[in-house]
Amino acid sequence: MVKIEELKFDEKGLIPAIVVDTNTKRVLTLAYMNKESLSISLEKKLTCFWSRSRQELWLKGETSGNYQHIVSITADCDRDALVVEVVPDGPACHLGTESCFEYPVLEAEGADLPEGDGTFSYEGLMNLIEGRKIEKKEGSYTTYLFEKGLDKILKKVGEESTEVIIAAKAEDKAETIYEIADLAYHVMVLMVEAGISLDDITEELASRHVIDHKVKQEKMTK
Repeated sequence: MVKIEELKFDEKGLIPAIVVDTNTKRVLTLAYMNKESLSISLEKKLTCFWSRSRQELWLKGETSGNYQHIVSITADCDRDALVVEVVPDGPACHLGTESCFEYPVLEAEGADLPEGDGTFSYEGLMNLIEGRKIEKKEGSYTTYLFEKGLDKILKKVGEESTEVIIAAKAEDKAETIYEIADLAYHVMVLMVEAGISLDDITEELASRHVIDHKVKQEKMTK
């Protein structure tokens, strides 16, 4: 058995943890642990990570109810990465999907695609969010937000906005992209809650473009 002291944490005290569904063997998410979160994971038999953006411990499922019950933790040959096999209580992704890895970059010719054509679109995500509000799927983080109501959704939009600022201030491009994606998702949840469509936003932006174009034209004619 490998001891925590034998593991190789990076310069920030972190080690990547690849979370896998023990039954389907599907990769659910990639997160990071420090010594404290790993100790908590071993003690509770529930995944606990270190949030790089919030700089705090994160017990998966504490808010959403989507706990991940640990079956095993295995280190790689270099002792600098972990595979954590779990039995999940619900979706691994905060977007309400089973896995965080839902968007193909390359597939073998003829490979089966997930439902739909396997490509991402804002319209598709909006439809998924709208569906979670109507169907109230058990274990869905999106449904959880709708059940908690507007104040909870607004709180999450505020939190994600702060995390975008923190990541951008640190000039961490990858983390900034990640946090902007989180913010975009929570804003879309707010849009559905408020009855605002993607077309509403598109029309508003288009109207501003037209006004800006007219102003430039007027300046050129003076």
